[in-house]
Amino acid sequence: MSLNTFRRMEKKIHIKTSDVELLKARITPFMNADEYNKNGEPYMICNLYYDDDSNSVIRNSIQLPKYKEKLRLRSYGTPTLDSKVFIELKKKLNGVGTKRRAKITLRQVNEFIETKKIPAGLKYIDNQVLREIEYYLSHETVYPRTYVSYLRDAYFGKDDPSFRVTFDHDILTRRYDLDLTLGRYGDPLLPPDITLVEVKFSGAVPVWFSHIMSDMGISFNTFSKYGTSFKKYTYDYSRSLGNSLPPYEKTGSQK
Repeated sequence: MSLNTFRRMEKKIHIKTSDVELLKARITPFMNADEYNKNGEPYMICNLYYDDDSNSVIRNSIQLPKYKEKLRLRSYGTPTLDSKVFIELKKKLNGVGTKRRAKITLRQVNEFIETKKIPAGLKYIDNQVLREIEYYLSHETVYPRTYVSYLRDAYFGKDDPSFRVTFDHDILTRRYDLDLTLGRYGDPLLPPDITLVEVKFSGAVPVWFSHIMSDMGISFNTFSKYGTSFKKYTYDYSRSLGNSLPPYEKTGSQK
């Protein structure tokens, strides 16, 4: 599978922030730190999620249908217009996720979204991915709706590099200033004493990791950063109007 296409299962775990170092120590004999974690420091991920005026994409997603898809723009760090970013079409069928992404400049992304014309001179695979996104945009009127950013520590398996465990903390989200070049700020998505762990695998979770989860008393749960951000938004908006709680009050949804 190319670096432009990912197909895998993804599970989430909420752990106490005070237990993060213990979990990292337990997985270290079996995993290596990601190259982006230079000098042991986390790296920054910034995302823009695309939706329509009615938030139809995320409303459908949190209902956990058998099939769903969404468009996302991702940068590593705060980009400039000439920085390379990833425009991604994410799909999920029966719990298995597929991500197709093209690596182009933010300027090219903006022009492509506005004109629906694919930039000239791209690599073949980037061109093909943009054609898929072009088709998606032909029947979905979407634009940036939510910014989500976090700091990540990532690890991959020594025996199976496709097995990944990531620790996402200081997750911030906003529904205004929807421009990656403006930098990282917004409202916290989770309490500071909670860290989100994502476990990604193509086949099955290794037995050794299952044993660690059992020893630490942790388990998988259903959670989506974008979905939770939307639920929080609808909850806060409903409360500001003095209404009863919206139908999204229960936290957690699946990507």
